[in-house]
Amino acid sequence: MTGTRPDDRTTVVVITHDRRAELLRTLALLRRLPESPRVIVTDNASADGTAEAVARDFPEVTLLRPHRNLGAVGRNLAVRHVRTPYVAFCDDDTWWEPGSLRRAADLLDARPRLAALTARIVVEPDGTEDPVVRELRESPLRGPDWLPGPALGSFLAGATVLRTDAFRAGGGFHPGLWLGGEEELLACDLLRQGWWLAYAEDLTVHHRASRLRDSTARRVLGIRNTLWFTWLRRPLLPALRRTGHLMRTVPRDIASARAFAHATAGLPWVLRQRDPVPPELEQRLAALERARRTSLARRYVG
Repeated sequence: MTGTRPDDRTTVVVITHDRRAELLRTLALLRRLPESPRVIVTDNASADGTAEAVARDFPEVTLLRPHRNLGAVGRNLAVRHVRTPYVAFCDDDTWWEPGSLRRAADLLDARPRLAALTARIVVEPDGTEDPVVRELRESPLRGPDWLPGPALGSFLAGATVLRTDAFRAGGGFHPGLWLGGEEELLACDLLRQGWWLAYAEDLTVHHRASRLRDSTARRVLGIRNTLWFTWLRRPLLPALRRTGHLMRTVPRDIASARAFAHATAGLPWVLRQRDPVPPELEQRLAALERARRTSLARRYVG
């Protein structure tokens, strides 16, 4: 049966930092996939023996060791080694369901202007659907009839298959953002180039959140990067409105104060690189912003 044969159209890229146990579990699950994809791991300067364990237990995996924590840019490093038309990202605590990579490649093969497909996310160990899935399923954006699911304005790097050429054309993940909501800027630039992004209900990624996650640090980065993206790509009035909304609605605590302080410190480079989107794309970004204000999956907590 074709569903049990290897499929050489997709490479899986994983970034990791000091989460050896989670990564080894994910690699074991990826090894069992019927598609038998090539896997590339960027170890972002782990100090817990991650790289040594991967080299010992998974010799078939391409292991990259940049010797410093590149954050999301570790994916850019890995994509330089990708030779397949599609690249599937997952985190060290997420993994693809058998058959989903094959299905994603089929969908992308048939739609040459589709840059990315984001999968349904199932939270383990209880098997419930991640709250963000409802937001993806109910996206306010309209797209062409040939899309396999709702049009999206961004994607989730831990649960998305991208066209490799589109990722490279979009410039990959911006080094200034490092990590935390880093997808929004790349997604915006892909849309600007005429690509489409979509949610695909019949693709599935499983997520078992790492216990080593620092939710407060991630919140700081998330708020900071939201502000930087806003000032990099949104026109003046929408940027002012979104900044004001964040100031009114984020938790009033030290973490939020740190996020705004870091965002302010980065304004010189942000304003140098500022390149607002045209009106048609701004309309889409504004629609997404309105929808996210009521999203339970987008709260800045932790």
